[in-house]
Amino acid sequence: MDRIPKIFKNFYFVTGFIFLVWMLFLDNNDLISQLRLSSKYNDLLEEKEYYQEKIKEVELDREGLMSDEELLEKFARERYLMKQAEEDLFVIVKKEK
Repeated sequence: MDRIPKIFKNFYFVTGFIFLVWMLFLDNNDLISQLRLSSKYNDLLEEKEYYQEKIKEVELDREGLMSDEELLEKFARERYLMKQAEEDLFVIVKKEK
């Protein structure tokens, strides 16, 4: 018993050490879980920025389409393959190799 350093015999040190080990490794909110959640949070923030930029682009496109009839017709023809009553529509699809 004399070989054990005095600090390891101290009740407060032992209790504090056990508490620290418990909180860092054994608890539901341990260090590894917190790091994982922090990483996921940062990824979600990056996705949020990306989607906010896309929303701004779509809003600008929408404003342009609502103000210009020719642009609206071009968009409808290209995107939704719409046509006028007297026209024929041919869709050419390239084969993938």
